[in-house]
This record gives sequence, structure tokens and C-alpha cells, in this order.
Amino acid sequence: MTAPTEVTSAILQQLKSLYPPNLNCVPCVSSILGNPWYIVASVAFSASNRPDGVVSVFKFVADELAAQGASHADHQLLFRKLQDALFKAALLSGFAKTINSLIALNKAAPEDLHDTEMLRDRTTSLATLEEGGTQVFQNVYGETAEPTQSLLDHIYPDLGWFIRTIAYGLVYGHTPVLSPMETSFVIVASLIAGDTPLQMSWHLKGAQRQGASTEEARAVRAIAMESATLAGVSWRNGVPEVE
Repeated sequence: MTAPTEVTSAILQQLKSLYPPNLNCVPCVSSILGNPWYIVASVAFSASNRPDGVVSVFKFVADELAAQGASHADHQLLFRKLQDALFKAALLSGFAKTINSLIALNKAAPEDLHDTEMLRDRTTSLATLEEGGTQVFQNVYGETAEPTQSLLDHIYPDLGWFIRTIAYGLVYGHTPVLSPMETSFVIVASLIAGDTPLQMSWHLKGAQRQGASTEEARAVRAIAMESATLAGVSWRNGVPEVE
């Protein structure tokens, strides 16, 4: 681990610039929220146990939205996207780190942005979640879905069930806030900050199956690495390249 660096506005602007811009969209609220750099950076900071980095990202993007005259609903969407990203990341980075980040994020956000009810449907049956999760898993893993699921079932049947039912059915499969592609970016950022190269390779490919271009996947890899490096993370065997 190297010494962590203060997360400044200049650094955040640099991270933002790493993601390819939408050349068909002038600077506006939709272009601010539609550029997923802030999701990737926040997850990488959280997975590196830097809640202050998450807060810095939130304030940076909230200021951008305010400068464009964004509505309350726009600010709430930003807050929800970051909350859901941190929650989804917890399965890979650990709930302790996510709790630290969500505490910091909630303190930084105005009270009127906070939700008081669950966004997921708590009445959905496990059978329905397993069916939906199996489909999401197949979408992410493509032709490798069957051997990967078989591996998970073989090394521990409870793990195989949990991943397709809870991870992919309940957590990752909930996409009203974060799209499937944004969810893949959350997974990639978590894995990069956690220094797990085998799974990084799986999910860099998975992000492309969910609609990311090669350029976008490479940008997500770069943003996650830059953010994790700022948090003091180093890699024993490097980070796989995007194929």
C-alpha cells in the first residue's frame, strides 16, 4: 500500500476526462448523469475504504448539476445511483466498507434526498429471483455462463445458489436505478480495487456483453485504477487489459 492522496476537484476532473464523451450531447444534466465515471470512481474509493473519496465525488457531481439548474429529482437520481452502486459493490468489496461509505454519503447529502422506503420489492419469491438471476448471469457471462456456474456449484453448492439467486437475482438484477452496463462497471471497479485479476478478466468481458464499447471498458479500467491508486492500492500481478 502506498500513501493515500487527497481527492481534489482537479483530480476528479481528470478522472471524468478519462471516459469518452458523448459527442452528440452538449453539456447538460443528462450528459452529467449519463457519464458513469462518478459511479466507477465512487465504487473504487469505497472498495479501497476511502469514504471521503465517495463524498468528494458526490459533491463534485452535485455542483455540476447545480450549475446546470438541475431539479431536485436529478439530484435525487445522482444520490440513488451512488447508493445503489455502493450497495451492489458490497458483495465484492465487503459490507463493512460499504457501510462506512454510505454513512459518509448520507451525512453529506441533504435530508430531502434520502429515501425512507426500499427500492427493491421485498415480496419477490426466491424462485422468481433465481429464475431472473440465472438470466442476468447468462447475459453477463455469455458462452462462459454454464462452466462458470458449474464451477461455483462444484466448489460450494450454497455459493452457486447464492450468486444466481441473491447476487444476480436480487442485487445486480435490480436495474431501475443503475442500468445493466452501469452495474457491470460497479463490479469491475470493485474487483480492480480488490486486486482479483481472474474475476477482473471475467467482468471486463461481461461489461462489453452488457453494451460497453472497447473504449468505454478501457476507460472504466483506467478510472478504477486511478481512483484505487489515489486510495493507496497497489497490485501484485497487475490488472488485466481489455481484450
